[in-house]
Amino acid sequence: MPRRRGFLCPGQAMTEVPTVEMRLGYAASRLIRGGWQLAGGHGAVETARAAEDMVAFYDAGITTFDCADIYTGVEEIYGEGLRLLANQRGAEAAAQVKIHTKYVPDYDSLAELSPADVRRIITRSCARLGRERLDLVQFYWWNPEMPGVEKMAGYLATLQSEGQIDRIGVTNFDEARMAQVSGALDLMSNQVQFSLLDRRPKGAFAEWCRANDVSIIAFGVLAGGFLTDHWLGQPDPGFEFENRSLIKYRLIIEEFGGWDAFQVLLGTLRNIADRRGGDIAAIATRAMLDDPDVAACIIGARYARHLPRLLAALAGDLDDADRAEIE
Repeated sequence: MPRRRGFLCPGQAMTEVPTVEMRLGYAASRLIRGGWQLAGGHGAVETARAAEDMVAFYDAGITTFDCADIYTGVEEIYGEGLRLLANQRGAEAAAQVKIHTKYVPDYDSLAELSPADVRRIITRSCARLGRERLDLVQFYWWNPEMPGVEKMAGYLATLQSEGQIDRIGVTNFDEARMAQVSGALDLMSNQVQFSLLDRRPKGAFAEWCRANDVSIIAFGVLAGGFLTDHWLGQPDPGFEFENRSLIKYRLIIEEFGGWDAFQVLLGTLRNIADRRGGDIAAIATRAMLDDPDVAACIIGARYARHLPRLLAALAGDLDDADRAEIE
């Protein structure tokens, strides 16, 4: 069961933020600040502000942050944020923060990657973050038809044995590919798209993870902002968006059943929010946190001003009637 810890957010009352022990000796906050929105493609990014706000996230109890080596500038933002946190809250506070990054090899180089290539990228991530060891490296393999995924997993396992990586996970691997790499490394987690709109991880995937002690980290929990009050009662906007997240998740809505079905879901979540307090985003996040297959949820909050809405998901519990209505 998740363990709870209280943190004082400046200007707010004490907030209970749950943590989860993914493996013995490795705990993370169940709400994780995402980093994709800081990489560009979602509007201008105030990098100094994003780094400074890591202190506020820490104070609020959100002590785990997600990024990737290919998220332009985000490892550097987090590295600066850790430096600021150490200056303002002490080195011990900065050391408590978990940074989940990714190793995403270049697509065109998959067949030619060497141990030296992998070491170079992992060492670069360490330098960007200002750390000697990476907390969690989540491995991504672009092409499931391309051989070599087990060999690459072995390269990462070697760096883990040398102390440059603490834990290893994957992102967007199905159960067959998890089985492929599990012989080469101790697989702790898999980060996949998982929300009330996208239930693909349920079933065989989740069963494999349970059987093999692999924690599921959910991203896309709010579907790029579609699972919010903003879209309730709105006409179908089509598929023309400048924001790449919205294009991606509008396609997910189509797979879910289309705009009309999506509006039924939003109305259901709004009804529950009216009874419980909060808003659609809080209920959608709470429902995912309550899912027994979900260890943690990544929420793309660029700045600390989003914290009150983010923490609203922790304000109350859903009951069996609420969950049945959602189902």
